[in-house]
Amino acid sequence: MIPYGRQNINQADIDAVVDVLQSDFLTQGHQVPLFEKKVAKYCASEYGVAVNSATSALHIACLALGLGEGDYLWTSPNTFIASANCGLYCGAKVDFVDIDPLTYNLSAQELEQKLIQAKKDNKLPRIVIPVHFSGQSCDMKKIYSLSKEYDFKIIEDASHAIGGKYLDQPIGGCQYSDITVFSFHPVKIITTAEGGLATTNDKGLFVHMQLLRSHGLTRDPELMTKKSEGDWYYQQVDLGLNYRMNELQAALGISQMERLDEFIDKRHFLQERYDQLLSSFSIIKPYQGPDSYSALHLYPIQIQIDKVKRTREEIFKSLRKNDIGVNVHYIPVHTQPYYLNMGFKKGDFPNAENYYERAISIPIFQGLTIEMQDEVVNVLKKALV
Repeated sequence: MIPYGRQNINQADIDAVVDVLQSDFLTQGHQVPLFEKKVAKYCASEYGVAVNSATSALHIACLALGLGEGDYLWTSPNTFIASANCGLYCGAKVDFVDIDPLTYNLSAQELEQKLIQAKKDNKLPRIVIPVHFSGQSCDMKKIYSLSKEYDFKIIEDASHAIGGKYLDQPIGGCQYSDITVFSFHPVKIITTAEGGLATTNDKGLFVHMQLLRSHGLTRDPELMTKKSEGDWYYQQVDLGLNYRMNELQAALGISQMERLDEFIDKRHFLQERYDQLLSSFSIIKPYQGPDSYSALHLYPIQIQIDKVKRTREEIFKSLRKNDIGVNVHYIPVHTQPYYLNMGFKKGDFPNAENYYERAISIPIFQGLTIEMQDEVVNVLKKALV
């Protein structure tokens, strides 16, 4: 089986983890802060907060920005459910902004129109989460300008996008947002097995997210309500959670970061090759905008159903039967039963739904060889007939 995505682990990664296993600290040692600094430096941000998943990072980002009951969080319907669920965890109401049919990202134009109406209805969002789908940045400059006009905060969900760029600047630098969140799940660009990280340039948000990931506990005298009683002393100054990343994960992440640019280069090589090999197929290839240098976490194609004799499901099954581990990203969040029970319905966000009905993600990952890619193309060609 050739999967749609897979981690790339070398001996240096293994040695880094073994070194931690043989050290004194498996949790709360030196590796997590080193990983945070390494990612923040790469992204040209001031701070990084590592956690056990991108979902956790989204949650503490929302909490740090003050999201709560009575507030609204808006995000893209074309995303994994965590981008929306993080708002519900905080007691907020969630809504969606339809996607750009070209990039499959949250549409800045749709956002503007929705904001105009929301202002009239007194239902403006407190937080908007643009999702950099497949690794390509949203139109952050436009979204940022809207945030100043309509007074909302921005969390970039860059779970797909570490190593990518927007307007020639690294994604994660937070030039156009308050916080950016990355995922290090094994199918992502780099991995910490499981894990996530939030970058920010705001020291207050940084300190708050550090507290929130670790029970709200601190040993920092500047954050305590009274003088320390001794070296053992700590205080709970907030209601936090246990979202810490461990030392093993961080050591793996540090090692993986050494090859991040290499991984991105390989994905671009594969993308360019796919673009050439699939040029005559009855599909729509993923569009790459001029303002964004995608991390290319995914290569999502759309089947031109009117030009083929088979359904998307039949094509999908044929690929899987022939050991091509394709997937579909994503089932629109608002069509999930949990969200339908909240009052959403099919037809609410037609661009996302139209994209979903035709989408298949074909394999793209660092270890995909030319021979494997040729096999993907050959099997896809047969499946489309």
